Amino acid sequence: KELCSSRASMLSSRAAAAPRAVSRLASRLAPAGRRFSTQVADEPAEGVRQHPAMASSLTAIGTRDIFDADHDMFRELARSFFENEVAPFHAEWEAAGEVPRELWTKAGELGLLSNMVPEEYGGLGLDCKYPAIMWEEQSYSGCTGPGFAMHSDIVAPYITNYGTEEQKSRILPKLVSGEWIGALAMTEPGAGSDFANIKTTAKKDGDDYIINGSKVFITNGWLCDVVIVCAKTDSAKGAHGVSLFLVEEGMAGFQKGKKLKKMGMKAQDTAELFFEDLRVPASAMLGPENKGFYCVMQELPQERLL
Repeated sequence: KELCSSRASMLSSRAAAAPRAVSRLASRLAPAGRRFSTQVADEPAEGVRQHPAMASSLTAIGTRDIFDADHDMFRELARSFFENEVAPFHAEWEAAGEVPRELWTKAGELGLLSNMVPEEYGGLGLDCKYPAIMWEEQSYSGCTGPGFAMHSDIVAPYITNYGTEEQKSRILPKLVSGEWIGALAMTEPGAGSDFANIKTTAKKDGDDYIINGSKVFITNGWLCDVVIVCAKTDSAKGAHGVSLFLVEEGMAGFQKGKKLKKMGMKAQDTAELFFEDLRVPASAMLGPENKGFYCVMQELPQERLL
């Protein structure tokens, strides 16, 4: 109940901030010089948006009545970004098995990352339709390399919804700017994503926890600066004994394995992660102890849209 109440309060605050956020979005678009290569739908009657089937292209901007003019403006920016900053270089990134960090900071400068994050933490406080536009435009571009969705629409919401004030103030602005890249470490070699069979443990030791275990197939795993790790804090409780921890690059005992070679999505870095006697303070826990499963279930409906 506490998690649901907190989420409802957050959504109410986000809705109230939407007009200011749109104004901030417009200010970010201006310096881009509107360097767009886009096709806009034929001008419909005032106040009426054209049905996609009536437009000259199914990807024409200005269709579908779930969107408005502000969404169209954001879509133009996203489409231009993928056409000009991603597509021309995607083949070489596939060979490298990762995209450059500079791409992340460029996306951050344009307000394309973690834009649902509240304004007080550096975000735009926008609704989920804006990330959905990013998913669509990346799909239209045919470029699978940038792991923006994992970073912006899975990792950032966990920290926004369940993080302490210190965690949110310190980490979220870096995710919004692209300075830091986020990942979620749930899948394990022998358990998949089955919470009940997770083997990674976090044992209490004084004021700290000591994490041991491994994860596999982790999107953004090679480049990540912060990763949400699912670990058992009470093995006797199965899935109900899992907690979430924020593990950061450079912590002693945290190691990244090799980048995995895949049949597809070759430019999206995917890696194994290893935790060997990794000591983290209690302040690294994200959300309540033994409530990781509930946090994940709360976020899953939105994540399934991806």
